[in-house]
Amino acid sequence: MSADEKSVCQDGSAQGGSGEERLTEDLLERLLAASRPEDFLDAEGVGTRELVDYLQECLETAGLKRADVVRGSGINSTVVYDIFAGKSRPRRNHAIMLAFGLHCDLRQTQRLLRLADVAELWCKQRRDAILIWCIENGLTREEADDELFRLGEKTLLGTDRLS
Repeated sequence: MSADEKSVCQDGSAQGGSGEERLTEDLLERLLAASRPEDFLDAEGVGTRELVDYLQECLETAGLKRADVVRGSGINSTVVYDIFAGKSRPRRNHAIMLAFGLHCDLRQTQRLLRLADVAELWCKQRRDAILIWCIENGLTREEADDELFRLGEKTLLGTDRLS
């Protein structure tokens, strides 16, 4: 998948004047310089971001339907619909699979994982490093599972690690 084919999900909070998302480091610097937390929160437009809202935004931005996400993620349709409806929260593998189904880049994937309250991908962990490489290289969920299997790691769909 080319860079043009990847979806771009904008985080609507804490944006600079150009519409670009501000870096966390910049926001932290502004927070620490504020005399009161409210000054920072009001000035930067920081709010509560919900997973359901972010998933819907990603879906719309990518021009996808939930059925496309079901096919691209490999997750049971009922589970996907329940997550999008806010009836359930995804576990880590399902959150990663949703990111693949939504054609998220690495930054978007990490945001999705944070909003799902699960651990972000960490390049010092072998399996996570493989997944990061797969995301950055535009692989599908199926191709990522092939890479995980080839390299002896547990796949997203649950095939155990090779001995």
